[in-house]
Amino acid sequence: MMPAAMTGWKALFYKEVLRFWKVGFQTVGAPVLTAVLYLLVFGHALEDHVRVHGSIRYTAFLVPGLVMMSVLQNAFANSASSLVQSKIMGSLVFILLTPLSHWGWFLAYVGSSVVRGLAVGLGVYAVTALFFVQPFDPAVAQPLWILAFAVLGAALMGTLGVIAGLWADKFDQMAAFQNFLIMPMTFLSGVFYSIGSLPPLWQTVSHLNPFFYVIDGFRYGFFGVGDVSPWTALAVVGAACAASAAVAVHLLRTGYKIRH
Repeated sequence: MMPAAMTGWKALFYKEVLRFWKVGFQTVGAPVLTAVLYLLVFGHALEDHVRVHGSIRYTAFLVPGLVMMSVLQNAFANSASSLVQSKIMGSLVFILLTPLSHWGWFLAYVGSSVVRGLAVGLGVYAVTALFFVQPFDPAVAQPLWILAFAVLGAALMGTLGVIAGLWADKFDQMAAFQNFLIMPMTFLSGVFYSIGSLPPLWQTVSHLNPFFYVIDGFRYGFFGVGDVSPWTALAVVGAACAASAAVAVHLLRTGYKIRH
């Protein structure tokens, strides 16, 4: 039998899923609306002027980027906001009283972040595909790549959210982490453009951004083409996930800003 420290994570995971699902109109519905507005504005302005990778319509190209951007941002927000809120409200002590290991904390917070990120991503894709454009071409699409990068991207951001939530003592610190690090890296990762259209200097800078590999690999699953090899993207994203997970687990194990 598994020790209680490892089985108890399911209860915390369930609690974290319910936390965002009970306000789903705000945590899921609002990001879907934001992504649709991006599609309306950028698609309307550039659809007739831009073709990507030779023949891909700009609106079709934009949809996977918006889906993944929504996944990344909401996965991060889920774990980060939950930890900061628990600190401010003083409810974190009740989790400390449980026989839950640092691995249990990690699985619960990151797992619930993956669920929220994927839920928002599915919502964005469903609305855009239903009303605007269908980017999924069965002849070239590779669903396994789509699933792999969606899950890895959400896990990476959920893990970064744990790190930010442990570091931040109040919401404005978490917002600074998100606004000055997560948001710029997300927007400059190729959501709205192919980096092949950038000058050489900015292409090099883009290749230093791990979020670029998440979005490019995810988009490869839709169109069968990308700016880098999907295997290269998978290796970079996997390494980023492993590194951030090692940091997050270490912070949880030492009780950084939790026990002291």
